[in-house]
Amino acid sequence: MISASRKSVFPLFFVTISAISPPFSRAQETPYVVAYDHHLEERGALEVEYSSAFGTQRVGDDFHAFWTEFEYGATNRWTTGVYLEGQSTFGQSTVFTGARFENRFLPLKDEHFLNPVLYVEYERKNGADKILKEIEGHDTESDFLTSNAQARRQHINELELKLILSSTVRGWNFTQNTLAAKNLANAPWEFGYALGASHALGEKGSTPCSFCRQNLTAGVEMYGGLGDRHSFGLHDTSHYIAPVIAWSLPSDWCVRLSTGFGLNDNSHRVIVRWGVSRDIDGFGSMVRRLFAAQR
Repeated sequence: MISASRKSVFPLFFVTISAISPPFSRAQETPYVVAYDHHLEERGALEVEYSSAFGTQRVGDDFHAFWTEFEYGATNRWTTGVYLEGQSTFGQSTVFTGARFENRFLPLKDEHFLNPVLYVEYERKNGADKILKEIEGHDTESDFLTSNAQARRQHINELELKLILSSTVRGWNFTQNTLAAKNLANAPWEFGYALGASHALGEKGSTPCSFCRQNLTAGVEMYGGLGDRHSFGLHDTSHYIAPVIAWSLPSDWCVRLSTGFGLNDNSHRVIVRWGVSRDIDGFGSMVRRLFAAQR
């Protein structure tokens, strides 16, 4: 079990690193929580994000999963990131569930009608993982009935690949994510998908403001599992649809909210997600100057 002081480390570190950096102005943030589009971090920029997911269980205990993400723009066409995650199951315990190392690559240099992104992620986690950042294979609500004490004993090393196809047409973004994941412990490939569509609620104005429509981007995403190599398709899979909204502030803070509704009996009835992020432009240059000054 994680102590109360350790449970506060992720959000505390997030607030600290955001507070010491100056504000910058950047483009509208995506509202998606599960799906990805083709927009990567700018070179040298760091995004720090804290997110939560509350999930209901019809038979077992409800849970609150949380994760902190650090994404860095290594180049304008390569974004790399690290996730640290945990969860609290009501009536049981709070546990650290693992870490993920993510990379996204943009093969094409300029904006096109269809923009592909290659996604590669390595996950080292335990069986108590409940952040539901993606749905793959035959993931269902019943998989979450195992107690934390037992599930955390299962150690998982997983490779996850995605092909992201994203387009921006007349202010609308449309994205499709195709997922293939493999537990490296001699398990079959599992598949999943995520679809998204979004649009800003107002045109960008010349004067920065906080409480205006131009800072809001709304949309919807749908995601679910597609079985595995031995049983590909919709049989014994779970699926969700979720309206999403993002509130982007001129100070580079962004707040996201999503409420996902299960579409069949294999799904959780409701998954409520929320998160707050901060973009720090020029973070790489700041670090290089700091080390140069200490020489």
